[in-house]
Amino acid sequence: MQSTNYHPIFVLTKRKEMNLKLIIKISILILVIHLSVIGLIEAQPGNSGVQPTELYKEIEHMDSVLFNAFNDRDTVQFKKMFTPDLEFYHDQGGLTGYDQTIGFMRSTANSNNGLRRELVKGSLEVYPIPGYGAMEIGSHRFCHMENGKQDCGVFKFVHIWQKKNGEWRITRVVSYGH
Repeated sequence: MQSTNYHPIFVLTKRKEMNLKLIIKISILILVIHLSVIGLIEAQPGNSGVQPTELYKEIEHMDSVLFNAFNDRDTVQFKKMFTPDLEFYHDQGGLTGYDQTIGFMRSTANSNNGLRRELVKGSLEVYPIPGYGAMEIGSHRFCHMENGKQDCGVFKFVHIWQKKNGEWRITRVVSYGH
């Protein structure tokens, strides 16, 4: 008599059972990965209920220092915010450097057209760059008076911050979406 362990129906059933177990394991793995990704997305500062990291707070503060200097036309403070080897990539103006950026600030201060910048609430993202500093990504609104009325635009940006000797300074800027 044939053992039931080798009966073709038993072997086929055993394979189906093994395949089903494998499918269940893979499904659980996919679910865990999916939930992890959702957790990472929701962990971004700016999303409801999440406490920002220390790095996020530092960069948020440095962003406010930079643009308070811009809005107040404090060219001395503004200059301190960038490294001399600054590279500024603009989707319309191309690549410029430190001298052009400081020149733009001086021109803005002299024109007195009321150009102001504010960070768009909830848009700030901060990512560490190990051994270097941090990457700041966000959107900001620039407004100025033109022909007697307020003219505003919202644009995207990336700032690469370097922390050296305890001080944060921007080494690279990408400004786009104009």
